[in-house]
Amino acid sequence: MKIKPDHEKLSYMGRIDWSCRKEPAFIFPCTSVCMRFTGNMLKLHVKNRRVYWDNYLGCILDGRQTALLLPEDGPAVLEIPVEQTDKKEHELTIFKRQDSCHEVRFLGVEIADGACLLDVPDKPGRKIEVYGDSVSAGEVSEAVAYTGREDPEHNGEYSNCWYSYAWMTARKLNAQIHDIAQGGMALLDGTGWFHEPDYIGMETAWDKVRYHPQLGPQLSWNFENYVPQLVIVALGQNDSHPEDYMKEDYSGEKAEKWRRHYQTFLGKLREKYPKAHIVCCTTLLCHDPAWDRAIGQAVDEMGDNKITQYLFLRGGAATPGHLRIPEAEEMAQELSNYINKLNIEGWDQDDAE
Repeated sequence: MKIKPDHEKLSYMGRIDWSCRKEPAFIFPCTSVCMRFTGNMLKLHVKNRRVYWDNYLGCILDGRQTALLLPEDGPAVLEIPVEQTDKKEHELTIFKRQDSCHEVRFLGVEIADGACLLDVPDKPGRKIEVYGDSVSAGEVSEAVAYTGREDPEHNGEYSNCWYSYAWMTARKLNAQIHDIAQGGMALLDGTGWFHEPDYIGMETAWDKVRYHPQLGPQLSWNFENYVPQLVIVALGQNDSHPEDYMKEDYSGEKAEKWRRHYQTFLGKLREKYPKAHIVCCTTLLCHDPAWDRAIGQAVDEMGDNKITQYLFLRGGAATPGHLRIPEAEEMAQELSNYINKLNIEGWDQDDAE
C-alpha cells in the first residue's frame, strides 16, 4: 500500500519546500518525516539531486539508526528491512543527514497490504532555529577515531546531523529544530568556503528554502510557518577565509564592517521573531578568539537583553578538525545547561502549532 507524502498521519519537521505537494524537497540538515505503521514491509520512494559527495539519508526504525545511500540523480526505491518479529507496531524517522550537497524529494512510502498508519505523538511545543556552518550540520561527526584531530579523507559518509550539537541540544531540551546550516558558510557573501569561488554567505541564505544555485532558483521561506522561541546563531568560524582580518586588524575597516553586518543580521532575526531569545556563539573548532570578542561587542552594542552570547569552555581551542560525536555532546550539554537558565518566553507552551 502506497502512502503519499501529504498523508495526514505523516509528521514533518524542518524548513521544507512544499511547492509540489506530492514531492516535498528536503534541503537542510535535520529535516525529517516521522510515521508509525503496522506490518513487516517498508519501502521508501525518493528522488535525489546530487551536487557533491556521496549522499545518504538517515533512517531510524524502531530505535535503530542506519544510513541509506542515495543515487546520484533521479528516483529510487529503497527497501528498508523490518525485523520479522511479533512486534505489531513500528516507528520510522527518515531525515536528511547532510547539508545542500544534495536535495532529496520524498515521494512516499510503501507498507504491506492490509497494514495501516497510526497516529504519531504530538511534536514538542518548544521550537529552536539554528543558523550555522558545517559544525551545526554535523559534518564528519561520525569519524570518532579522529576525535581532536584533523579530518580524515571522506566523501560524505561520516556526516550525520543527528550527531550535531544542534540536534543533540534540541533533543536534550525536548524541542523541534530547524537547522539552517551549511558547510563552509560565513556571514558575508564573498567570504567563507561555500560555493567557491563565488562564495555565498548566510546574509543571502538565511531567509531561503533553496539557496544553492546548482539546485535551482532561489526559493524564499515563509517565516510564518515556524516561529521559534529560541534562535542560535553559530557563525564566525569560516569568516576568516580568505583573510583573517578580525585577528590581524580588529579595529580595521573590514572588521568593523563584519560587526555591523552581524548586528544587521541579528536585527533581521529580531524583526522576524520579536519575542525570541537569540543566543550567539561559535564552536569548539579552532579559531582566533578575536571572532568571539567581535560577537560579544556586537551583542553588547545591540542593547537587547534577549540577545546574549555564550562562550564554551573549550571554544575555539578543542580541535583542528570537525566535531566528532563526543565533542558535539560536550557542546550540547553546555549549551542546554545555559539555555535552561534563560527565561524564554513561550518556552513551555503545551502543544506544537
